[in-house]
Amino acid sequence: MSSNPVAETVASLMPRAKAELAELVAFRSVADFDQFPKSESEGAARWVADALTAEGFQDVALLDTPDGTQSVYGYLPGPEGAKTVLLYAHYDVQPPLDEAGWTTPPFELTERDGRWYGRGTADCKGGVIMHLLALRALKANGGVPVHVKVIAEGSEEQGTGGLERYAEEHPELLAADTIVIGDAGNFRVGLPTVTTTLRGMTLLRVQVDTLAGNLHSGQFGGAAPDALAALIRVLDSLRAEDGSTTVDGLPADAAWDGLQYDEEQFRADAKVLDGVGLIGSGTVADRIWARPAVTVLGIDCPPVVGATPSVQASARALISLRVPPGTDAAEATKLLQAHIEAHTPWGARVTTEQIGQGQAFRADAASPAYQAMADAMAVAYPGQEMQYAGQGGSIPLCNTLASLYPQAEILLIGLSEPEAQIHAVNESVSPEELERLSVAEALFLRNYAAS
Repeated sequence: MSSNPVAETVASLMPRAKAELAELVAFRSVADFDQFPKSESEGAARWVADALTAEGFQDVALLDTPDGTQSVYGYLPGPEGAKTVLLYAHYDVQPPLDEAGWTTPPFELTERDGRWYGRGTADCKGGVIMHLLALRALKANGGVPVHVKVIAEGSEEQGTGGLERYAEEHPELLAADTIVIGDAGNFRVGLPTVTTTLRGMTLLRVQVDTLAGNLHSGQFGGAAPDALAALIRVLDSLRAEDGSTTVDGLPADAAWDGLQYDEEQFRADAKVLDGVGLIGSGTVADRIWARPAVTVLGIDCPPVVGATPSVQASARALISLRVPPGTDAAEATKLLQAHIEAHTPWGARVTTEQIGQGQAFRADAASPAYQAMADAMAVAYPGQEMQYAGQGGSIPLCNTLASLYPQAEILLIGLSEPEAQIHAVNESVSPEELERLSVAEALFLRNYAAS
């Protein structure tokens, strides 16, 4: 990184950043209070609130959102007449999944092979630290030239919409000229990237019932309708022979015209086993950024260990459907429900329950804020030009903010590059990326103030 005072300050702050991220990672802040104590999320929220207070933020508050979680808000005033920038991150995390699959404990920050491991290091507790680093660097080099609002969400991973509903009820709270969402990531380590599109999503719980109770498979199997078999038929109907998503009436042929994703690189990033083919058609970018994708997240049925020779009376599944920009998530939900009902065999009773939804998002990449970020990235990543990419995941808040503040420019950056393995075991963050992106964000705020 070329020498400049902001970069030098961020570099000097990295040991402190590591220590703080370790403190934040230690909170088991999964916003599923049936699995993890609510006190862990509340502790993480207080940590963020205390950090903002220590940096001179005003009006720091723990906001009780309608889904029973807390978001942390703070306001740092800048010069009179300055623009206002909202910085977003979330402190809640995904469950660790199989803790035995982690090389080191998921809630204990561990350095290994030049990366920092732990749940939330990249997604998105590292984003909280990134914002703090950028602001500290500016304060040490002439001051923060804009008004800054920070919002740290407490339930983003659950998709329960607490912050979206709170923002709609208090529309003045998060109003800003530009919004930086620190929950995306570079296309790969060392390649500065802004995310310009996000797929939306819907979550459906599906239940199939065929019998009053389980039956002996020897006595009744072959004629008695098997609910688990019916569910398998339904789930299989959601994919074509090549694995493409096929929901009746839902377009699935769009093309991505931006940065492309090399197929062999994707196989390596996704850790696809040798000899196993990718699914779908079109380019990889088409498949993960521009087209719908259905995933079966879980099935309730008897486990193999302890299973009895029975025809199953009931079976359930949780289905996720990701939808690209241009597709309304609510309409996609209706199409998915109709498809499931139409493809349920043997007259089996089927019910669907929607348990989460978020709209897709497309940013205006021609706005002045994007030029300010491109110039900042060029300094933070010498010799690299800022890239524009999509992201297959969903951040429902983006659309809420876009609808509440239609004049605001929204940029998505962050630490979730492929090596980070967010949502999987052994999640990690590159400290070099944390350092460079913190420099980029600081320089962006300075560039944007002058634009």
